[in-house]
Amino acid sequence: MSGHSKWSNIKRKKEKADGARAKIFTKIGRELIVAVKEGGGADPATNSKLKECVAKAKANNVPNDNIERIIKKAAGANNNEQYESITYEGYGPCGVAVIAEALTDNRNRTAGDLRHYFDKFGGNLGTPGCVSFLFSKNGVIIIEKANLTEDKVMEDALEQGATDFLSDDEIFEIHTEPEDLGSIRDFLAQKGYEFVSAEIEMVPQTYVSINDDEAATKMQKLLDALEDNDDIQNVWHNWENPKE
Repeated sequence: MSGHSKWSNIKRKKEKADGARAKIFTKIGRELIVAVKEGGGADPATNSKLKECVAKAKANNVPNDNIERIIKKAAGANNNEQYESITYEGYGPCGVAVIAEALTDNRNRTAGDLRHYFDKFGGNLGTPGCVSFLFSKNGVIIIEKANLTEDKVMEDALEQGATDFLSDDEIFEIHTEPEDLGSIRDFLAQKGYEFVSAEIEMVPQTYVSINDDEAATKMQKLLDALEDNDDIQNVWHNWENPKE
């Protein structure tokens, strides 16, 4: 089910307008800044956190010039941008579990925004740990099928240590241990594979269906509001049947 849920979210993001793409660039820019400041410098070869962020930026089609400019700015002595990493948890309509990961320079503003979204769309913002036990942390690599052969992609992924391989009509989804994501992604990249995404994700252990149209609409609006917020980097949920 994780493939269906994840791929639905990705397709919606890919179909959004240029304004949304600029927002994605902004979010990834924050991750790059934090990676430079906390990960130990501006060289991806020696800063593994930055290396992961650069790979994510490229998977999201952030131009190399933008990436280099952000890294250079973050490494500058006069850069005072400070972002705090906070994870929020709560429930949407019909008990859908939601995790929102934020990088914010104002935790009061971000918490207020999220509380408003959950209240407005029929959910409630909970306390840390209230839903995270329903998820497991995995490395997840998604590759569009295009003209690729399933047996070959599976062989390459499992050869390098992937823990699971899923397939649907449009994509291959490769799961890894979190600490193995980088090496498996690099191995597949060297073989010429291109990724829709390749990152650490919170993968649901169980899923919740919404059969009421009004509740489903509210759940989708909650996810859209969270994803449109500049402070929110990632949104994970266990809704089985999001709108595509």
